[in-house]
Amino acid sequence: MSLLSNASHRRLNQLTGEWVLVSPHRTSRPWQGQVEKTHAPERPRYDPTCYLCPENARANGERNPAYKGVFAFDNDFAALTPQASAEEIVQDGLLVAEGETGRCRVLCFSPRHDLTLSRMTVPEIVPVIDAWREETIGLGEFDAINYVQIFENRGAAMGASNPHPHCQIWATHSVPNEAVKESKRQGAYLAQKGSCLLCDYLALEERLGERIVCRNDHFVALVPFWAIWPFETMVLATRHIGSFADLTGEEAQGLADILRRLTIRYDNLFETDFPYSMGFHQRPTDGAPHADWHFHAHFYPPLLRSASVRKFMVGFELLGEPQRDITPEAAAARLRDVSETHYLDTPPR
Repeated sequence: MSLLSNASHRRLNQLTGEWVLVSPHRTSRPWQGQVEKTHAPERPRYDPTCYLCPENARANGERNPAYKGVFAFDNDFAALTPQASAEEIVQDGLLVAEGETGRCRVLCFSPRHDLTLSRMTVPEIVPVIDAWREETIGLGEFDAINYVQIFENRGAAMGASNPHPHCQIWATHSVPNEAVKESKRQGAYLAQKGSCLLCDYLALEERLGERIVCRNDHFVALVPFWAIWPFETMVLATRHIGSFADLTGEEAQGLADILRRLTIRYDNLFETDFPYSMGFHQRPTDGAPHADWHFHAHFYPPLLRSASVRKFMVGFELLGEPQRDITPEAAAARLRDVSETHYLDTPPR
């Protein structure tokens, strides 16, 4: 369709009901100008100054155990606490606030300071996924917890305070805004169509093929039709499941495989430690069935044209709506074209 490849147009995000402006005519060739490679300095396997490495003291004075695999603990500087007041404040119908209780956890992927998901093997990533499942189930069993948000900020560009491979888990009493949007849209689609929104969307994407990045029997990584960030991707379960709690052993292996392959492609794109914010969206833990929910992850990376050129959401995007020049189809093609062998493992040319 020439509209999608040559002319400015808007695309509807079916998961949120929001629009993104696409302007492909602004760049006939996405990668113009110099593309510099900025290799990150080599990190040691163990850093005595890192507060996440085994046996080191954390910022609050507690000492980590000599852990050999995955290590999870309560965040020392939690944004949410179980002791928060549930008080509500409403003044003249305009000033509205309410207390928010919750729990925040940190989960280290590995004792090694120098590893990321892209540098770990599938057998090393599977225990991370098993821990995500255990944390989801365990936190979701608290009466006061209605949503479990697992996310990773990778790289200083995304505000990561420590390079040690880790993620955060915020369990909240309220269902957060983005999950509420997706819940409403998925529920409305099920009520109208009698089927799952993301199951139908995935079937369409697999039929078209142009935005698929990589896949296996259990998960597919693709650039969404409505992507905002230049190399944004979504990872979708091929089976209709709603949560980490529903994963089988084979599906955990499949998720580990797709995460590794996708993050290697990211690193290879500009031959750098590719920054991103990544997180899983799963059904709320409020006890309702949420049959409409389809388990998936979002990757939001900021890089645009090279290892040092980022996209910023400013101007029209802050005041109007998000906009992109590189089409999702071109971004998917670029990610497909890079190798699944990490550039650090490739012999120098």
